[in-house]
Amino acid sequence: MKSRQDAWTEEDDLLLAETVLRHVREGSTQLNAFEEVGDKLNRTSAACGFRWNAVVRHQYEKALSLAKKQRKQRQRLLGKDQGGKKKLLYQPPSPSYDEIDAMSLSMSTEMDEEKEEYTSPVMESLEMMEASEAADTEFAEEALEKKEVSSPSVSAPPEQAPAAQRIPVQGKVEMSLEKVIAYLQSLAHSNFSSDILKSENQRLKHENAEIRRQNAELEKQIAQLEKNTVTMQEDYETLMQIMNRARKLVLFEDEEGKAPRFKMDRNGNLEKVAE
Repeated sequence: MKSRQDAWTEEDDLLLAETVLRHVREGSTQLNAFEEVGDKLNRTSAACGFRWNAVVRHQYEKALSLAKKQRKQRQRLLGKDQGGKKKLLYQPPSPSYDEIDAMSLSMSTEMDEEKEEYTSPVMESLEMMEASEAADTEFAEEALEKKEVSSPSVSAPPEQAPAAQRIPVQGKVEMSLEKVIAYLQSLAHSNFSSDILKSENQRLKHENAEIRRQNAELEKQIAQLEKNTVTMQEDYETLMQIMNRARKLVLFEDEEGKAPRFKMDRNGNLEKVAE
């Protein structure tokens, strides 16, 4: 399965989480953290914020609440004057004039390339439409001339027919440009919606994997409890057997202990001694 070149890795998510927690803990803002991560990963701060809210934040809820508590404790130690103010930990580097010129040149080059890329198919379609409209116009002129030859009572001059036929051509061209612009806008919106759906899909997959892992652990615990229950039942039955045998032995010994006793008198006769 191929992965996108701009896909987020576990290292990127870890860097994003550590940076946001550090900014929150030290009294800065999450937006400032997104700017720092965006400069490090060559991404926009909006993309970093979307990744944090959609995926990463759910994994660090406890750490985020702990960072907020630490920020409150820090504000109490510093006092109301200093603790209540948010300070920005990261200052984006200001580009030099040479870098600005290079960036503007590269952006203009990319815009020209994109313009040529999107304009060439549009112009080709417009040329094809103009050619088809021209063919329709010529066909209409020929039909009109034949009609004028067959019926001379028609008073309209032949020079006005091409003008009347070319008016809707311009209107069709304008409508086609509007449709192209609307299509490009809808394409950009669909790409953005696709990114949102992919991020949501990744989050749901992660939650599904976590639920399956917890389910497997619970099944193991249930199996262990069932095994322990069987063992306890066997031990209980064995103990009851031992107690029954001991009770029988005690009763048997009591019966044997009641044997008659005899006493010999002076004459040598034995007589039974009463108990």
